[in-house]
Amino acid sequence: MLSGLFSSIFPSRNDRELKRISRIIEHINRLEEEIRDLEDESLTGKTREFRERLSKGETLDDLLPEAFAVVREASRRILGMRHFDVQLIGGVVLHEGFIAEMKTGEGKTLVATLPVYLNALTGKGVHVVTVNDYLARRDSDWMGRLYRFLGLTTGIIQHDMPDDLRKQAYAADITYGTNNEFGFDYLRDNMKYEEDQFVQRGLHYAIVDEVDSILIDESRTPLIISGPSEESTDMYYQVDRIIPGMVRDTHFRIDEKLKTVTLTDEGNNYVEDRLGIGNLYDVANINWFHHVLQALKAHHLYRRDVEYVVKNGEVIIVDEFTGRLMPGRRWGEGLHQAVEAKEKVKIEQENQTLATITFQNYFRMYEKLAGMTGTADTEAQEFHKIYNLDVIVVPTHRKNQREDLPDQIYRTYHEKARAIVEDIRERNGRGQPVLVGTVSIEKSEHLSALLAKEGIPHKVLNAKFHELEAEIVAQAGRFSSVTIATNMAGRGTDIVLGGNAEFLLKNRLSEMERQGATPSAEEVESLRKELEKTLEKEREEVVRTGGLHIIGTERHESRRIDNQLRGRAGRQGDPGSSRFYLSLEDDLLRIFGADRIKGLMDRLGVEEGVPIEHGFVTKAIENAQKKVEAHHFDVRKQLLEYDDVMNQQRLIFYELRRKVLRGENLKDLLEEWGQDVLLSVTREFAPEDQYPETWDLAALATGIMEKTGLSIDPASCEGLGIVALQEHLSSAYRDFLAEKEKLFGPENFWAIVRYLVLQNLDEQWKEHLLNMDHLKEGIGLRGYGQKDPLVEYRREGFILFEQFVSSVQENLILLIGNARQVEDAVGMPDAPDMQSFHYLHPEEEAFLLDPGAVVPEDPLPFSISTGPGQTYGGGAESGAPLASAKKPGRNDPCFCGSGKKYKKCHGA
Repeated sequence: MLSGLFSSIFPSRNDRELKRISRIIEHINRLEEEIRDLEDESLTGKTREFRERLSKGETLDDLLPEAFAVVREASRRILGMRHFDVQLIGGVVLHEGFIAEMKTGEGKTLVATLPVYLNALTGKGVHVVTVNDYLARRDSDWMGRLYRFLGLTTGIIQHDMPDDLRKQAYAADITYGTNNEFGFDYLRDNMKYEEDQFVQRGLHYAIVDEVDSILIDESRTPLIISGPSEESTDMYYQVDRIIPGMVRDTHFRIDEKLKTVTLTDEGNNYVEDRLGIGNLYDVANINWFHHVLQALKAHHLYRRDVEYVVKNGEVIIVDEFTGRLMPGRRWGEGLHQAVEAKEKVKIEQENQTLATITFQNYFRMYEKLAGMTGTADTEAQEFHKIYNLDVIVVPTHRKNQREDLPDQIYRTYHEKARAIVEDIRERNGRGQPVLVGTVSIEKSEHLSALLAKEGIPHKVLNAKFHELEAEIVAQAGRFSSVTIATNMAGRGTDIVLGGNAEFLLKNRLSEMERQGATPSAEEVESLRKELEKTLEKEREEVVRTGGLHIIGTERHESRRIDNQLRGRAGRQGDPGSSRFYLSLEDDLLRIFGADRIKGLMDRLGVEEGVPIEHGFVTKAIENAQKKVEAHHFDVRKQLLEYDDVMNQQRLIFYELRRKVLRGENLKDLLEEWGQDVLLSVTREFAPEDQYPETWDLAALATGIMEKTGLSIDPASCEGLGIVALQEHLSSAYRDFLAEKEKLFGPENFWAIVRYLVLQNLDEQWKEHLLNMDHLKEGIGLRGYGQKDPLVEYRREGFILFEQFVSSVQENLILLIGNARQVEDAVGMPDAPDMQSFHYLHPEEEAFLLDPGAVVPEDPLPFSISTGPGQTYGGGAESGAPLASAKKPGRNDPCFCGSGKKYKKCHGA
């Protein structure tokens, strides 16, 4: 009573926002009758009218009431669904760039149509982000009917779709796809060599469905495009062989809360002895140290059929939040290879990063971002701090009637399992549908075996096929059904008590097609009504049994995941119930408080098979979950802080790359970089703080030739001061570039420059990412020296970025400076193909000029030289026959006899 009085005097921020939005809803409702009187043609014509009004200065907020009223009416006509007032509230929340928390079954898919339509009127494109391809396809087909009626276009991004179709999909007013596809398309676009090959057209407005899953759960894993590195896989096998002999708490210690491993002194000695190396912490042995820790994690923290499965000789990650398999995804920093060594399957070569971004930094690039989910309020602080997104809890259309029963805690897993089976048997006997949520594939299969032994029919979802998941989960509310789902398989699918008519109709029609029958529209509608009538009777029976009952077999690390499971019952005011069964052997309790609860059970004299059910225990479990949530938040926050350093560099690099791609200011860029190189040479041989008489002008001229290809007469520099000298060199360099441009012809020359800049940027960026990876791997050790690793990472990352820029400048200026026209050239294509460039070193030139040689493919009409008298390139000026010997591959031994790989030696 007191709390109610307090909240009426001091309403929460959420209540204040809902009160403000309710006035907008009243305006929309006043327009309903007027909009309903419009003919179809007039209703669809509203889209054209709205766009004209936008072009004349009105804002989206001005249009919102009328646009929402139009969508509501169009949905009633096309989809047979009219938006409830609470759904209109959700639409306003999403349009204003908030997260809408709406309970399961409140129709979030329909809610999204309101802000999607309104924001698509700008013509800049709206992205609707889903958790899997099935939901993207389903929502695009389903809601696409409404958008097309209103004159908008829709597109869908699916895995393995070619670029031309992706580009079409992004060009649509509304584009559906998964978070992975949107993120990877952004990275791939920034690796392309022609701007017209880009598929995305800007990041304007995105609505993220299941926003907590995408922006919280998946944000710990960055998106990475990678290529094979040079690391050998032998080291993983060598390390794996010594791990079984290592004893926990003797050779190493494990912190299960933080999922970290540390070696003891005895463990250090053991590893050094077994591997036959000196000091394990020596810089030369740092790779061994890293691999040992990863191997220990693989053996003791990563369990088969829990964190991963082995399928067809391949280690496949299991998503800890959804229980779905994640083919193609790999753990980084050698962990995946360590697990492969443990499982004795083929070790895939470790990859080198070519492009990477976190979900946090990708989604923060959108001009406006919004999200919706059934469970966001527990993570409201993280959404605000990381994404500047606030959570608005939208009230339900009907009052929630679900009964959430207290947790029951048993001593052992087997006692708990017996109690779960007994609960299922009792409810199944009276026809009440039961949905059981487990935390792993292993637990699902064990519970399934127990139910089979008792003769209880059931279905098990290991979440391998999204469409099959959705269909089975949709029917989990049928009379007497028992469904076991790993975490939240089939999310985005409504569980309707008595059964889902749409899925049954789809199956019936598929069956008729297989038999060769093609039902008419009237027959389909008749079949639909028949199924709905049958399922309505079944629904009444299910309601009498108490509605859907949810059983949680274990508490998850996050309260939000537990709430997602509970939220499957009690949809739209339906009856329902839920209960979690726990044991002191569960990971969460074992790590965070089993001893205290066990002590309580001992004091109370609890017998075997009898559970404890107490508010104190429930509170202790919630506190444990809060600790884990706080830890995961710290992990994600730290990942973001480190990626923010990389993100600043990434944005500078991508912006520069796009300008070069468009050919913007190439002349200014080349001159600026050339001046920077000249300045660095001048500082070396003509220091500003020394008298001009002491300068080594001959060495200066040689240095400039070696760095830029520009020939300077030392005598022309005599008697000049530093300012005059720099102006003289700058002028000579500008003349030098003008001669090059004249030699090749402006069009050819700038095509060459554009290509060489892009190629150098990409090559050096790849090396820079590798350097940043190595820096991050070892930066944590700075903490032992009383230094903040993040501060050190920022400082050294900046130095590495400066080195990256310098390397690009020096390489490019030298290549351009030493490029010259080949006499027998027949012309330069407007846009040189990246595959047609060959850069040869002097030793290669001699190698290729041996008798019997053949011309390399796609010779260029220009050549590059590293200095006076050293020329090589797309054609041989000597006229001698070209070598038949094949050009070395990147990983072949270098022809010079150094013993190094070609790419690490003369191919560098």
